[in-house]
Amino acid sequence: MSDTPDNRWATDAYPDEYKQDIERALAFTGLEMDLFTRGKADSIVDLLERLHPGGAKAADCLDIGCGIGNLHPFLRTRVSRLRGADISADAIATARRLNPAIDYRVHDGRRLPYDENTFDFCSTACVMHHVPPPQWPEFVAEAWRVTKPGGLFAVYEHNPLNPMTRVVVCRCPFDHDAVLLRARRVLALMRQAGFEPVLRQYLFFVPIDAPWARRVDRLLGWLPIGAQYVVCGRKPA
Repeated sequence: MSDTPDNRWATDAYPDEYKQDIERALAFTGLEMDLFTRGKADSIVDLLERLHPGGAKAADCLDIGCGIGNLHPFLRTRVSRLRGADISADAIATARRLNPAIDYRVHDGRRLPYDENTFDFCSTACVMHHVPPPQWPEFVAEAWRVTKPGGLFAVYEHNPLNPMTRVVVCRCPFDHDAVLLRARRVLALMRQAGFEPVLRQYLFFVPIDAPWARRVDRLLGWLPIGAQYVVCGRKPA
């Protein structure tokens, strides 16, 4: 990323307050944060089973902007290897305490602390809306650098076309700086970096934590009204 990255998206208070703030923002909906966390983990596994040779169990994965590792208890036993990186040292310290079997690293917001062509699958979950828009191309380009040829990069984000999502974001204190981006903008950033887009799917049409609800998401995934979305690209082999 740029030589002087804007670290607005590294909030030192975030480890202790993150989940509580999200739960408070969601309270008026009657939903809980874990519904979305488990849903994204299921989506990652489904994506890998469909698009990665050997499926999820053969995938070496990196979570970019992993925060306190909230996603990882739902994912770590379902992939070959899972690692996480974040620019908040406090968040990484909490992630290491909560998930001691996972390798976490702090990075400087500019360059991920991994070699080129390291991972089969990189993902970032509801992080890019905290990255200042001028840094979006560099953020995606860095994911490109650490993804293996033939590997995948998936971006999960809030859908600004969903009114309920906008309300939740407005109610969440650490989203005060959020700049929501539409799926088509992510697709353009991926193409600019060199990824070949392979999937755009909208998620969380049914606010129920059940396998059948995931199947509904698959059926309705083309409709741009889900609460969140995933865009996935492949690095050419």
